[in-house]
Amino acid sequence: MVESAVKFLLDKLGPLIENEWQLLRGVREEILYLRGELECMTAFLRVADAYEESDEELKVWVKQLREIAHESEDVLDEFTLLQAHDHGVEGLYGSIHKLSCCIKNTKARYRIASELRAINSRIRKVSEVHKRLHHKFNMAEQGSSSKDHRGDALLLEKTDIVGIDKPIKQMVGRLLNGDCAREVVSVAGMGGMGKTTLAKQVYDAAEVKKHFKLRAWITVTQSFKLGELLKDIVQQLHQAIRSPVPQEINSMSTNQLKTIIKDFLQKRRYLIVLDDVWHLYGWNAMKYALPNNMYGSRVILTTRNADIASTTSMESGGEVYTLEPLPPMESWELLCKKTFQGNSCPPHLEKICNYVLKKCEGLPLAIVAISGVLAAKDKRRIDEWDMVGHSLGYEIEGNDKLQDLKKVLSLSFNDLPYYLKSCFLYLSIFPEDHLIKHMRLIRLWMAEGFIEEKQGKTLEEVAEDYLNELLNRSMIQAAETTADGRVTKLRIHDLFREIITSKTRDQNFATVAKEHNVTLPEKIRRLSIHNTLQYVQTNRCASQLRSLFMFTVAEKPSLRRLFPAGFALLNVLDLQSTPLNVFPVEVVNLYFLKYLSLRDTRVKAIPRFIGKLQNLETLDMKHSRVTELPVEILKLQRLRYLLVYRYEFVPYEDFHSTYGFKVLEKIGALKSLQKLCFIEVNQGGSALMRELGKLIQLRRLGIVKMRKEDGKALSSSIEKLSKLSALSITSVEEDEIIDLEHLYSPPMLLQRLYLRGRLEALPHWIPSLHSLVKLYLKWSRLKDDPLVSLQHLPNLVHLELCQVFEGDTLCFGDGGFKKLKHLCLDKSDELRCIEVEVGTMPCLENLSIRRCKSLEKVPSGIEHLVKLKVLKFFDMPEKLIKTLLPHEKGNDYWKVCHVPEVYVTYLREFGWEVFSLEGLSEAQHSSQPSSVMKSLGTGWK
Repeated sequence: MVESAVKFLLDKLGPLIENEWQLLRGVREEILYLRGELECMTAFLRVADAYEESDEELKVWVKQLREIAHESEDVLDEFTLLQAHDHGVEGLYGSIHKLSCCIKNTKARYRIASELRAINSRIRKVSEVHKRLHHKFNMAEQGSSSKDHRGDALLLEKTDIVGIDKPIKQMVGRLLNGDCAREVVSVAGMGGMGKTTLAKQVYDAAEVKKHFKLRAWITVTQSFKLGELLKDIVQQLHQAIRSPVPQEINSMSTNQLKTIIKDFLQKRRYLIVLDDVWHLYGWNAMKYALPNNMYGSRVILTTRNADIASTTSMESGGEVYTLEPLPPMESWELLCKKTFQGNSCPPHLEKICNYVLKKCEGLPLAIVAISGVLAAKDKRRIDEWDMVGHSLGYEIEGNDKLQDLKKVLSLSFNDLPYYLKSCFLYLSIFPEDHLIKHMRLIRLWMAEGFIEEKQGKTLEEVAEDYLNELLNRSMIQAAETTADGRVTKLRIHDLFREIITSKTRDQNFATVAKEHNVTLPEKIRRLSIHNTLQYVQTNRCASQLRSLFMFTVAEKPSLRRLFPAGFALLNVLDLQSTPLNVFPVEVVNLYFLKYLSLRDTRVKAIPRFIGKLQNLETLDMKHSRVTELPVEILKLQRLRYLLVYRYEFVPYEDFHSTYGFKVLEKIGALKSLQKLCFIEVNQGGSALMRELGKLIQLRRLGIVKMRKEDGKALSSSIEKLSKLSALSITSVEEDEIIDLEHLYSPPMLLQRLYLRGRLEALPHWIPSLHSLVKLYLKWSRLKDDPLVSLQHLPNLVHLELCQVFEGDTLCFGDGGFKKLKHLCLDKSDELRCIEVEVGTMPCLENLSIRRCKSLEKVPSGIEHLVKLKVLKFFDMPEKLIKTLLPHEKGNDYWKVCHVPEVYVTYLREFGWEVFSLEGLSEAQHSSQPSSVMKSLGTGWK
């Protein structure tokens, strides 16, 4: 972790050295010395990360270096702040101000120079220790032999295992059957999920032993030595056929060993297990020694990295088995087996045991480890049992019985590259069980400076890569995804949270104030306040504070009362959902502020001093009461996200009204904007639409109150927004026409399109959007069937049509909508017939038909939608609903009986009524249709 702090500091030193004329005599030399010493240490920092926990001297050295990096960063930022103040005031008043501040700032510069000299004096001592430690750990790496607890999984009896009978059977079948070509069968999952256990049970299965006479089990690990692994394979293969091992293998090169193995296996059927592969080069280093000999050979590969699993299996035509957490019943069975020796749980301990299982989240290793701790407790002492559950973080740190669990989870963290460690630790700022919004996290990472620039990619694209890598490594989990596969919300496993909470506290990375007895460190860099402000010591020095968050805080936050001395170096201020009524005036002096969120507050106006925040990248006022912006906002040349809008749900409808803000005439000056939502057009007209064409970096654009006469100017601007991936347009009135017929070259990267308003015809350019994955049309009132034009969109996954078609028949033709998964048809009053031909919508999983008052029968051919999982008929004619009931004459029950979930409602004169589909297997029935309808509303993601 210290590596990221040092790297961050080095990135700041570069520009300062380049601006030589700004530095006092002597300061440049101090900065150059500091940079040189830090660069010499960087190569050793990754070793320090790996051994820090096991060596006390190294731990102290890392702590000292981290403190130096943080203090140096503060000093340099203070210097930058002085420079900004010197150049930030103009005019006559500015000249007088500069004269009055000259002496004061000169003294401040000399103080900064003195502080840098003091820092360099400390770094000389740290550098001396570094040389000794470097030699010490070079020797340690050469002779390291840490205990590998993964071997315990190889010794488990089958009676000790639950929940893997089905995957064992599936994997055995895959090994014995399938093609003659060599296949790689991968097992993926987070640490502790039971990958090694599953692979071992399959490896030892009687039918597998009989089928594969040649077998070898190789444990790869993080720091494998290829030569040793290849020798191990040679030895195991020769032992399998009782053949003497060639004595000369000890003197062979890796290429010679690979040749021996390949020749040995060339005409034999074999099974090789590569357990615990951490990196793709681990597989690439050995795969050429394992011939594709067309004898039905197999390789089992276990890994924590989903990307490695898919890559290795895909290239060989194999399969990936992703281990899921144990379900509640099997988790309970395992806990009772290990805690109570197979007996039932005493009633007075059930609540505590259920709480522990909630923390374990189906992770087998965690259940086994914590069960071992509980088994040693007195069953009459409820307080002892309760203590284990509610102080799990302390138990993981201090209880010897949980050290294996800690090591397994920590291995995943330690293997992260330095640039991901900060990103991962950052998740500790969020409350337990909090679902983290994907884009919020990316914007915060960017504001913190965690995202490194890469040629040819935006910072957002690099951040997406980081996020995907954490997902692939099973470090975080997708909590919510869209139909097209986009992750919208994330979560972290509770036990990983315990690990990172401990690390963030030890490394002073972040401080969470959520308990009255929490001890806050002397210097805080990131402060996350949960539930109440009472836990925060108001006299706390905040000179180093870089980020401030508040979650579920009910009191009105007074920043001046919390931090009387201020926090001039703040980068992130997130006051989302606090009961704030006015824009906090303390923000005016936050020169370094990059991220400001007043989302879900009662703030009504943004003051003119917002223009002083020259480094601001994100201004999030979503669901506040702001409706217009001061002209000074145009000074924020680094602004990437301008979010000023709110939704209001319409009762008993499935949609919301969107309210935006009155946009400034010269909005085109904000050249860095990536997302602009939602702007009101009816004031600015065509001139405003032409301004949008200057925002060539835009990825997402939201427009409300659109008029027909502005369509030509908007079309011209959209053609210039080549990077646009999401576009939402809503007309000023339901009957107002959206005229986009002048758009001839639409953005080819457009993935999501929302059009709410009359259309004289379906825009001619929509069928050419090969990247389009989601299309939402409302109030279109088309005379012609739109499906004819839409059915061949190659990547369309989500389609919603509300009041779109005024005809009486919709036909989904054979071969159309190849990738469609989600379809909603709503409020087509004239629609009498829906035809579903064989071969259409082969991937459809969710079908919703709502408020089509003339539709009296279920879609003909609906039985052909074999992958349909959820079917909803909401507010439909009673006659249609009755055709679904098995006992009705001429019923259509047989057409939908293959669908696991069916929801039906219809509206009578005096309110909602829910029909029961008697005998419909596994059908689900809603008792509160209005709330269900509300939850299905489409939103701007």
